[in-house]
Amino acid sequence: MVDDVSGEPSRQRAGAREVLSQRVAGGDLANRVAVQLFRRLPWLADVWARRRRFVESDSIPWTPMRRPLREAVVGLVTTAGVHRRSDPPFDMTDADGDPGYRVIPVGTPRGEITITHKYYDHAAADRDLNVVLPVDRLRELAAARVVAGVAPRLYSFMGHVDGAHLRTLMEATAPEVARRLRDDGADAVVLTPA
Repeated sequence: MVDDVSGEPSRQRAGAREVLSQRVAGGDLANRVAVQLFRRLPWLADVWARRRRFVESDSIPWTPMRRPLREAVVGLVTTAGVHRRSDPPFDMTDADGDPGYRVIPVGTPRGEITITHKYYDHAAADRDLNVVLPVDRLRELAAARVVAGVAPRLYSFMGHVDGAHLRTLMEATAPEVARRLRDDGADAVVLTPA
């Protein structure tokens, strides 16, 4: 039997679902395998997504710009699990993720920054952090006067948050980071997913 959309045999999909649903101690091996499967078999993401419940919003969470971009200070938020090596890593042992965030001063040297996130392949980001935290690109835009400046702190979340942690993220940590961005003077924010 062949699936109409992908041309992949349906029993392969069922087998892939079974492999992904099995947990290995600590989940590290399973997560590494899942990341590589999603990367090499794009249809597998569709299978995974159909089994998930996602948070949906009935409103648009954007705020219109109050000033031209060339007059705006831009903040940066990522869900790539980026943090300073001296900060506690994101919790990779909790299957529902880590709803916390890390603060990175904008001038932190790249050698002092690392990624703790096992739910995506961050090989490209390990080579060039700007893939997930484009602070150098924002600085270039500020130097070229495309934007007025870059906010003094960057904020990082771990993009895998589920279960009860969703409420913490939506009701506590995300609003707290929004307040901090406002206090940092950010007029606009670039959000980089992982």
